[in-house]
Amino acid sequence: MKEELMTQNRLSIADPIRTNDIMRKYKLRAKKSLGQNFLTNEKVLDDIVDASGLKSDEIAIEIGPGIGALTEKLAQVAEHVYAFEIDESLIPILADTLQYYDNIDVINQDILKVDLDKFVVEHDLQGKTIKVVANLPYYITTPIMLNLIESDYPFQSLVLMMQKEVAERITAQPGHREYGSLTIAVQTQMKARIDRIVGSKSFIPRPKVDSAVAVLERLPKEEIQIEDPAFFNKLVRSSFMQKRKSLMNNLLNWLGRTDENREIIKNVFEKCGIAENARGEQVSIEQFKQMAVEFNKK
Repeated sequence: MKEELMTQNRLSIADPIRTNDIMRKYKLRAKKSLGQNFLTNEKVLDDIVDASGLKSDEIAIEIGPGIGALTEKLAQVAEHVYAFEIDESLIPILADTLQYYDNIDVINQDILKVDLDKFVVEHDLQGKTIKVVANLPYYITTPIMLNLIESDYPFQSLVLMMQKEVAERITAQPGHREYGSLTIAVQTQMKARIDRIVGSKSFIPRPKVDSAVAVLERLPKEEIQIEDPAFFNKLVRSSFMQKRKSLMNNLLNWLGRTDENREIIKNVFEKCGIAENARGEQVSIEQFKQMAVEFNKK
């Protein structure tokens, strides 16, 4: 089936000519309210699929298929593609553009409201290698990404197109200006890297900023053990509450400005090798983990 599709003399959905034809046929306009920008650069789409490392016996979960440009590419390599689309008006369009593929299910649901663990059971996907691949709307990138990372959903990796600035934040290292609570939320669970930068001219309509393809891969379980996740998350968020302030000041604002708390914090800093005047962005993830352990001893 896939081989036959590849040989058919038909423009891919991502080809700008076909994208414009589809938009004219359906009088389709990208909805700003849903952050829609249709990707029309085939090289970028191929790079996304390559970055995912999808194989013929693996499952792809796509979020926001739009008119099906990436969906089509995924279907040519994956065993099956499940594409979640929140915009009901795109469902009949996807039924048309993807009609030649028998290994795609388009699901008209908000991914944030889907019980993914239940979905895996209902579709008999236990034991399958599952990879999430998506060209995400900018406005909802972070909620979707964190929802997936923090769930027990058994995916192996995420390959996400997102705003370049967000990609820089989730891949930042200590000392970088973009390093913050989002960085730590991602990197405590995932190994994150930027695969490539994507200019605005690759989309219809063109966004005002550049994008990036980020690859996130699950860390081994032994590397993501945190004794008290709720406390750790509060500690991290409090440490970056006011980025221009020192870590000491942010923690005092959280714990209370008393001489006793100042001494406790100083003692914790000393045990963790953190300078008294350090800022949150200068502290490594391992030091944050160690701080959480030390504070819990107090």
